[in-house]
Amino acid sequence: MIDRFVDYLRFEKGRAILTVDSYRRDLENFQNYFTRLSDDITWQTVDTDIIRDWMENMMDKGNSSASINRRLSALRSFYRYAMARGLVSKDPAYGVVGPKKEKTLPYFVKESQMDNLLDEANWGVSYEDLRNRMILMVFYETGVRLSELVGLNDNSISWPEKVLRVIGKRNKERVVPLGDKLLRELADYVSVRDRCVERRSNALFLTKDGERAKPAQVRFMVERNLRKFCTLKKVSPHVLRHTFATAMLNHGADLESVKRLLGHESLTTTEVYTHVTFEQLKREYKTAHPRA
Repeated sequence: MIDRFVDYLRFEKGRAILTVDSYRRDLENFQNYFTRLSDDITWQTVDTDIIRDWMENMMDKGNSSASINRRLSALRSFYRYAMARGLVSKDPAYGVVGPKKEKTLPYFVKESQMDNLLDEANWGVSYEDLRNRMILMVFYETGVRLSELVGLNDNSISWPEKVLRVIGKRNKERVVPLGDKLLRELADYVSVRDRCVERRSNALFLTKDGERAKPAQVRFMVERNLRKFCTLKKVSPHVLRHTFATAMLNHGADLESVKRLLGHESLTTTEVYTHVTFEQLKREYKTAHPRA
């Protein structure tokens, strides 16, 4: 039956050879499993419990959720094909739910590493150095997304109210408070920028040619500078957003406030950061406690 199915995939559906080979391997994996259980089990007599046992067996062996779900998907396709051609009388894969995808915890930069990164002693005195440090500071102290940062204009800052007006997803505006130190740094940056750059845009962050900074330029700058001070495998502007949220929670902010500052629509999205702070707490416990 497997041969007939893979021929159907290759010649009737026009699937690539690598895809067809992957289907074959996944189905042979399941066939090997149920034939080891009993010689009496066939493709026609497989039931839902056998499929679930197979999935549990894969989980016990350390297979990832993605790998298990891929094999389950191949099995579903096979049984749909077999049902349509009358090769089996029932579809045991129908309704079987695969394991949930493991949540990848967000990466974040340690506070000490951020302090080193933003230390003025580690930066030059050129306009570009000042601008780049300012961009990193705004990411870290406001939690804005990359697209939101490059979209900031001078009038996004309300100096009397000490807030930043951010246009987020679906053009929704949110207000992020600005600390006194950050406001002073922003004022210094704007003053230097207006002396050094001939403006061609009303953007807050300008290239040396006076144009609005592009996302790719900002991303490259952030990645290059983060690599100097932290050892994370993945570095990006979004890591600084994660770092902002983690720092807020570590210093006592409530989840609802962090949700509003980040512009999340659902509290569930923000809750992932509570897992990050708990994982950090566990690591510190194991490091510091004498009986851990």
